[in-house]
Amino acid sequence: MTTHSDDLTDHSGAGVVVVGSITADVTTFSQRLPARGETVLGDDLTLVLGGKGANQAVASSLAGARTYLIGCVGTDPFRDLVVSALDGYGVDISHVREFEGATGVAHIRVDASGENDIVMVPLANSRLDAQHVDEAFSVLSSQVSVLLTQLEVPSETAYSAVSAGKAAGMTVVLDPAPVVELDPQIWRSIDIVTPNETEASLLTGIPVTDLDSAIRAGQWFCARGTNNALITMASTGAVLVNAQGATQFEPFAVQSVDTTAAGDAFAGYLAAGLAEGFELSDAITRGMAAGALAVTKRGASPSLPQRASVDALVAHADSDLS
Repeated sequence: MTTHSDDLTDHSGAGVVVVGSITADVTTFSQRLPARGETVLGDDLTLVLGGKGANQAVASSLAGARTYLIGCVGTDPFRDLVVSALDGYGVDISHVREFEGATGVAHIRVDASGENDIVMVPLANSRLDAQHVDEAFSVLSSQVSVLLTQLEVPSETAYSAVSAGKAAGMTVVLDPAPVVELDPQIWRSIDIVTPNETEASLLTGIPVTDLDSAIRAGQWFCARGTNNALITMASTGAVLVNAQGATQFEPFAVQSVDTTAAGDAFAGYLAAGLAEGFELSDAITRGMAAGALAVTKRGASPSLPQRASVDALVAHADSDLS
């Protein structure tokens, strides 16, 4: 699939390739979420581009990285919605394939506190396979330095992408969401894994409830071959665990409106920062700033922040510390 758009960002330096899902996000907003079997009246509804792969690619592009997305869409009316949005954000979609049938859909419910729950139906995303990834990598491997992937596509495809990215010398970043059963060998090919506390708990069997337990979970990943484990803990920040020890990152204080895509904003800006040459700690800080800004707006892709806003928030935080 090839489309063309005006270059909305300063695409300098090495690129980022994202292997992941593309969905149309149907989001409802209500004062509270219904109990089982209950109907509540909502306040608003949006229909926008979503999917962890697409959101992270958009965030990376907004951060200034030349960003390539490998994924699948259908032939239904949602196809035009997601393709035009990706193109408009400056994401290269030359390696997005179209299959007969339905584009992936996510149904998101958001309450008045900004918390959400999500049902994601993969549909066309389930057609993404290792051959598709390998063919794209054969073209892109010389143009990118960072691979970012998640688990809303078949797990065997994600595993293949991680292995191929590592073999090609890319920095491999895995956002292990949603949690699925993985080949234990995958951890050896990952440079940075970024689970939140729930995902870390499910993957490691260590209940992550505070800093100490987050560090133990991070050590679990490192013991299995991952170079860096970054456990994110929403309003309490994050902790990076690697061979050098553990480093805590304080959160940015913002007013939460909708937490949808906050993790995707974080991941996209982290990957773009690494591609641009930022030190890991600085790339993490920029990712956390992007995630914080994302929760201040409604929706998935519409909440992903511009680079100037992230720069300003990081600069403001730095000035407070000086």
